[in-house]
Amino acid sequence: MSNLDRQAVPSVCGGRGFVVAEPVRELLTPRRVRLGESTEVRRLLPNLGRRMVGAWAFVDHYGPDDIADEPGMQVPPHPHMGLQTVSWLHEGEVLHRDSLGSLQTVRPRELGLMTSGRAISHSEESPKPHAALLHGAQLWVALPGAHRDVEPHFQHHTDLPTVTAPGLTATVILGELDGATSPGTAYTPIVGADLALSRGAEARLPLDPDFEYAVLSMSGAAEVDGVPVEAGSMLYLGCGRAELPLRAESDAGLMLLGGEPFEEEIVMWWNFVARNQDEITQAREDWMNGGRFGTVRGYDGAPIPAPALPPVPLKPRGRVR
Repeated sequence: MSNLDRQAVPSVCGGRGFVVAEPVRELLTPRRVRLGESTEVRRLLPNLGRRMVGAWAFVDHYGPDDIADEPGMQVPPHPHMGLQTVSWLHEGEVLHRDSLGSLQTVRPRELGLMTSGRAISHSEESPKPHAALLHGAQLWVALPGAHRDVEPHFQHHTDLPTVTAPGLTATVILGELDGATSPGTAYTPIVGADLALSRGAEARLPLDPDFEYAVLSMSGAAEVDGVPVEAGSMLYLGCGRAELPLRAESDAGLMLLGGEPFEEEIVMWWNFVARNQDEITQAREDWMNGGRFGTVRGYDGAPIPAPALPPVPLKPRGRVR
């Protein structure tokens, strides 16, 4: 999924200075962003007060939207570099095309994982015909310096491992949780898991104290470490936790995001993750001039042009805590 903001603002992310080294309960308010004609997303990362969670650098939650008589998701070809995109659905389908020739429909609770590496472009759309409802999340993972120029590739996994407890099923999307490991390729110590809770369930999810964590609420009513988290919001939890108490007031869907704090400072602008402004400038020029990011074939529409670069050089924004 693209950041379609035509006045994209750069964010300096990563580095230990942005990490809270102890358990906290920091509720993040989403920013609403239009994505195409009929989809509105709630953007949780990057956030005014929180840039990353481990290597997770971008989180959009959308739906559930009734698209029975609408085109649904329509994101024309656009570029990425220096990151992985994670597509995760609770309802509906998304058709992925990319400049490698990949063509794949991603369905609920299937992992669509695109590693951009040095350069890739792709499009995403609701297929024709499509289901009446669309509900999911799109997330980005920043690639560490040693792997940010890896060859681009796309993975699609339909059989993912689960961790279960009474009233809880945790599907491991990326990384490792309680001994279960996702088949998706990860380049940093990380975890992403889909948590399905039954009404009245109470559980304590084992965590790694060295990771920082956040929980995104997808649906229903649940408490995370005693804090009610409404659908479309996210609770940042900091580090230093060995377990996480969960309680469901109704059937609820959550996403657990975590990982080792990202050591490197990165610059994120539009759909690029880089290390400085020169790399961003060059990537924008390469996309506008063609070649490096390849061509997405089969999408009925023109690629998205890059927005103008900000006139002020990209600078660190200082410590969050």
